[in-house]
Amino acid sequence: MSYLQLPPATIMFARRRRTAVLAAGVAAATLAAGLVALPAASAAAVRFEAESAPATCAGVVESNHAGYSGSGFCNGDNTVGAAAQFTVTGSEAGTATIAIRYANGATAGRAADVVVNGAVAHPGVAFEPTGAWSTWSTKTLTVPVNAGANTIRVSPTTAAGLANIDYLDFEAGGGNPPGEGRQVEDLNRGLVSVRSGSGNLVSWRLFGYEPASTAFNVYRGTTKLNATPITNSTNYLDSGAASDASYTVRAVVNGTEQAASEPSLRFTGGNYLDVPISRPGTSYTAGDASVGDADGDGQLEIFLKWDPSNQKDNAQSGITSNVYLDAYRLNGQRLWRIDLGRNIRAGAHYTQFQVYDYDGDGRAELAVKTGDGTVSGTGQVIGNGSALHRNSDGYIITGPEYLTMFNGLTGAAMSTVAFEPARGNICDWGDCKGNRGDRFLAGTAYLDGQRPSVIMGRGYYEKSAIAAWDFRDGRLTRRWKFDSSSAGRQWTGRGTHSLSIADVDGNGTDEVIYGGMTINANGTGRYTTNFYAHGDALHVSDFVPSRPGQEIWQIHEQSSGAAATLRDGNSGAVIMQKNNTCNCEGPARGVAGDVYAGNAGAEFWGKGTGLTNLFNSSGGSVGRAPASANFLAWWDGDPVRELLDGNHVDKYGPSADTRLMTGSGAHSINGTKATPALSGDLFGDWREEVILPRDDNAALRIYATTAQTDRRIYTLLHDPQYRVAIAWQNTSYNQPPHPSFFLGNGMSTPPQPKIHVR
Repeated sequence: MSYLQLPPATIMFARRRRTAVLAAGVAAATLAAGLVALPAASAAAVRFEAESAPATCAGVVESNHAGYSGSGFCNGDNTVGAAAQFTVTGSEAGTATIAIRYANGATAGRAADVVVNGAVAHPGVAFEPTGAWSTWSTKTLTVPVNAGANTIRVSPTTAAGLANIDYLDFEAGGGNPPGEGRQVEDLNRGLVSVRSGSGNLVSWRLFGYEPASTAFNVYRGTTKLNATPITNSTNYLDSGAASDASYTVRAVVNGTEQAASEPSLRFTGGNYLDVPISRPGTSYTAGDASVGDADGDGQLEIFLKWDPSNQKDNAQSGITSNVYLDAYRLNGQRLWRIDLGRNIRAGAHYTQFQVYDYDGDGRAELAVKTGDGTVSGTGQVIGNGSALHRNSDGYIITGPEYLTMFNGLTGAAMSTVAFEPARGNICDWGDCKGNRGDRFLAGTAYLDGQRPSVIMGRGYYEKSAIAAWDFRDGRLTRRWKFDSSSAGRQWTGRGTHSLSIADVDGNGTDEVIYGGMTINANGTGRYTTNFYAHGDALHVSDFVPSRPGQEIWQIHEQSSGAAATLRDGNSGAVIMQKNNTCNCEGPARGVAGDVYAGNAGAEFWGKGTGLTNLFNSSGGSVGRAPASANFLAWWDGDPVRELLDGNHVDKYGPSADTRLMTGSGAHSINGTKATPALSGDLFGDWREEVILPRDDNAALRIYATTAQTDRRIYTLLHDPQYRVAIAWQNTSYNQPPHPSFFLGNGMSTPPQPKIHVR
């Protein structure tokens, strides 16, 4: 993020938008009549240093702790009301986003009112411990402002006084302008260089908001490699280049070349990049992973869960060791470690963590269920650190439960609330031991069509309950709760070991597909199946492009009736059904995707009764079933998707599968489920990467394709349905991400998503 430092009278309302390569030859910022005209391509926040007038500090300005901006910071007096105050000027009345940079080396949070023009805009804002006085964090809030001069005062409410205040960033236009759709990440180009034969395959992102006419030039150092701007793809093979060559790309808009991208990220292993990680102990293995932009620079960081060797399925008794969550930069720098503590049991069904920018400040947070004794990345202890709630069988079915939102950059606990859906009577969920009542699902959904909310689910065999949470202005607040106990028996026993999020009715807001039932954006039930729908796999996308809307493919465990169904996402009507033919437990695996170009649209298959072949959307056989029924990845150059299973990628063929990649020296996770730590379109063009732990658990190995493509598709991270699927992929029985549109053989040009960036 870039900043302008200006006198207060010169601030104009402007919106940060790295994205907007809008018109050719946009002029640089100009000063005229005391105003700053910010070009659309580089609108910036304005920074006000706490040590510089007209800012005031009720204390002393110091410079004895490293890491501050400018020439110092405000160390306020340790008394109530000893405030740091800033003066800003807006060109019009409205809302603004402020980011207050602070350090708190104490062990307890320091609360302060944020007062705008004499009125308390945010009471008792918690400035959480950052771990050291030289470790700085940011508190982002939305505040009302007037046209003209405004005072923003950070005023402590306890005798401990303020945290040290470094600066305030001011950006007018906080909140979401109407009509701009969903806020997504302001990514960089994701430029990567992967060794391909004797050359380098260079690939980059096309942003979801860029004009279709945007072209690109590729540079090795200062040498332009392409004779004419590239318009048919977002990759380039630099034949014969040295493996350590460095690249940039430049967008070309209306014939004018724009600024250079960030330098390329080199996959130093040829087709893989190792990201060093630090193991908590020899009994731990790297588990599920997620990604998010923790610091707002456009580059994704990796968030990782560590599983102990004594983790348990819910059906198994026994005490487990603690679960840890880490965050890493791609160079292996560990940003923080969260210890979930002894009151969170280890196992696939317990810890589902969500990584996303929930408050819209351009930086990712992490939401996860916590307990007494959870320790944040900055050393904060949540609840009662000495409490122990597990029973002699190792289950934790008494004691408080919490939901905590952690800062993605520092690991600090930003907001902690009582967890919903709450445990209540543990016997209501299907047993009294803690097996069925402690099975959790999690997701992220745009319930208002603009900003993301956290989805937390509990139970699926019998009772099911789902709660939606918003994180705004530093606080978690519950949006709604759905409970099958009050909704009716027709809503029980419908969940799967995963969930999906999609706008099934096309109205701009997301629904929660909780297996056999779908919940509206407002928390009411939309529809449910008329049978016990529980199963192990669930897929939602536009699998049948010849019919309107999206479809749901789900397998079912029941011993008679439907073994798998293809349903209309909007109404729940069954399009195609495969029945249980053995009067035994239903299929254990099920997948949907276009893996065979010989059939129009997607194909459907699985492992178990009723799923003997590869089927089309009418239920007809189109060939043999693939060897695996697990994950999928777009890997080679065509839009047909490949099979991802364990540590290898295969291409389906009518007679046999063909191996395209084997991740030697790396392994899958989740036991027999054999899933990646994470897979998705994480870097480069629209094809997908695969993240596997290295066999020594000392690195995460990111694999990328070495094949060129002549297809040009915007980054799938800017399709909101696909992006939230990356967030919920780690939930229970991991499932691959799917976009909101059909991506496969014979596909149409995907519609441009209705999105904006901060």
